[in-house]
Amino acid sequence: MIHNDILRRLRYALRLDDTATIAIFSLANYEMEKDYLSMLMKKEDEPGFMLCRDKILSLFLDGLIIQRRGKQEGVEPVVLKGSERLSNNDILRKIRIAMSYRDEDMLAILKLANFRLSKGELNAMFRKADHRNYKESGDQVVRNLLKGMVVKYRPDAVKTATTPVVKTHKPQKPNKPRQAISQKDKAKPAPEETNSVWGKVDPK
Repeated sequence: MIHNDILRRLRYALRLDDTATIAIFSLANYEMEKDYLSMLMKKEDEPGFMLCRDKILSLFLDGLIIQRRGKQEGVEPVVLKGSERLSNNDILRKIRIAMSYRDEDMLAILKLANFRLSKGELNAMFRKADHRNYKESGDQVVRNLLKGMVVKYRPDAVKTATTPVVKTHKPQKPNKPRQAISQKDKAKPAPEETNSVWGKVDPK
């Protein structure tokens, strides 16, 4: 799962337009240009696509933490160097901090995406890398967390995207063959109409 997809899905789940996204980057002391952001938002097969670097996604997530939790005095966002990488565990941790999620919240959001994870497995992803119970997060955990966030924060959009428009046609009733009118029926006088609230009353 490339970082472009993560950035794109977070923006969609949280309803962040270009202006809001650029403002979040500025909170992490990064001046994001609109043209560059547009290239990051393109899909891989589109002209002008540019791969989102670890540094860029990390700065966005740090800016999101500051936007939603406030800036911690004396603490500045850490800018990753060229050789440093942002792991899936780091991404989950930053999203967790920004959204103030508890274990139960994250498990519930994953459940919205039909993805089951035990509390023990989740906790193992937030341990330090040198801990004996540490577990690396796969792409599927990040992907399903973002999917669950879309379900949670944009239920109407999910319903529209997943509900097919079905056109129904009422079957036409076959024409009944006309019955021949007998001479006896022709001789019967037409029934009189009444003003009854029950409609027409058949003559006796």
